[in-house]
Amino acid sequence: MTKLSGKNALVTGASRGIGRASAIALAKAGAFVVVHYSSAKAEADNVVADIIAAGGRATAIATDLSAPDGAHVLAKQVRAIVGDRLDIVFANAGVASAGPIEETKVDDFDRLFAVNVRAPYFLVQQLLPILGSGSSIILNSSLAARAAVGELSAYAATKGAISTLVTHFASALGERGIRVNAVAPGVVDTDMSSFVKTEGGRDFTLSIQALKRIAQPDDIGDVVAFLASDEARWITGDVVQVGGGSKL
Repeated sequence: MTKLSGKNALVTGASRGIGRASAIALAKAGAFVVVHYSSAKAEADNVVADIIAAGGRATAIATDLSAPDGAHVLAKQVRAIVGDRLDIVFANAGVASAGPIEETKVDDFDRLFAVNVRAPYFLVQQLLPILGSGSSIILNSSLAARAAVGELSAYAATKGAISTLVTHFASALGERGIRVNAVAPGVVDTDMSSFVKTEGGRDFTLSIQALKRIAQPDDIGDVVAFLASDEARWITGDVVQVGGGSKL
């Protein structure tokens, strides 16, 4: 596949899970991929190695997106690598926290918004000078942004914010020819959704889905690669539900 040949892409939180699958899918389609990670260097290096072994191109960089200037630092790192043109941004990096409203701590709440909302907002801001016409920005929302699933009120609020940003970013950047969309996964078999590996978690997940299997990261990664491609050239301002028909 060469539909993204000659394109430069950034995937944040790409050392594992949905980020890893998306980085591999973008590279498979021909893009040069900057694989961002926070602390999982070995895992990120493995993603790069897998991409190169398959004939693709990639490099890894580390940045702490929970820091106030994390997005600014990452943008400088990316610009040093790709120069004056970036074509694809998948702002995937995120953290999750579950618990009753009564037990939610201010520090946990603030970290959720720092990584899940503040970082992608300012990353887009800082990368705008090298995002031109035809570029695609993809954010990572969630089923939790539109439906109550477990005790995820604070996390869900961050994902609701992301869905809202899609609308505003798409409206503001459309005149530049930049498309902005989001994927909204349901429950996916990743480290972040470890409960799905239990019998009870699996049964619950299948009970809320129209399609009766557990989602894998590449189910989401392939949609990210589609949204990044010219095949999705007339799609902007959308949050694409990638949840197997969850909570219909």
